[in-house]
Amino acid sequence: MPEPTTDQAVVDQVLETLAARPRLLVALDFDGTLAPFADDPSEVGALPGSWAAVLTLQRAKDTEVVLVSGRPLDSLAAVTHAPAEMALVGSHGVEWRVDGHDEAALTEDEQSRVARIGTALDEVGARFPGVVIEHKPAGHGVHTRRVSAEVAAEANAAASAAAHDADPDVLERGGKDILEFAVRHVTKGDAIARLRDLHGADAVFFAGDDVTDEDAFRVLRDGDVGVKVGEGDTLAGYRVDDPAALTDVLKRLARLRAVR
Repeated sequence: MPEPTTDQAVVDQVLETLAARPRLLVALDFDGTLAPFADDPSEVGALPGSWAAVLTLQRAKDTEVVLVSGRPLDSLAAVTHAPAEMALVGSHGVEWRVDGHDEAALTEDEQSRVARIGTALDEVGARFPGVVIEHKPAGHGVHTRRVSAEVAAEANAAASAAAHDADPDVLERGGKDILEFAVRHVTKGDAIARLRDLHGADAVFFAGDDVTDEDAFRVLRDGDVGVKVGEGDTLAGYRVDDPAALTDVLKRLARLRAVR
């Protein structure tokens, strides 16, 4: 896997080319990308410079901005305070707030599966103080940020066994200090592909930091730009060190797009 580019001059040139495309989709992860991580997910906030750039891009001609997150849709809306006209995609692509319309409904069978898995994971959480079980509309997350690596490994193993015993078809995926279990096999890559078609985008800019964001990087095409935030193997073509470094990239793109 080739190492993504970090050369600022190269990034600047790529952004100039991208900003000149007729219709641009700017899709962004939130936690770890626009916002630093926090022990309490409800206290997370986007970096002011990044958010200002996002709002500038939102106002730019022929530009669609979408936040694509693993968070439940209501949680994403609450922590971002995103304007009503900004599209949001939650739960890795299961929940949508696009063009002012919500889309999330699970079937009765899926709802039963979610409840069954949640009960099993709650029992696991009770055995590991400091491990937090987050209940989402289409699944659940096991958060281990507050415990040691040893406890996290033990809790994740127990959670995996319990979830698969409760529902053999559950989708399991790992992230940064979180193990997630979902009943609908949808990824951020599916969301990006659908958003591209929905908006007729000629090019896509996507930035993300987590393992689940690799699904989105995987569907990018020639002429698109993918930015990995932080360390780790990635399919993205470009890398920045942290959310603060991404702020500069977003500001640059916003300035270029605003004056095209």
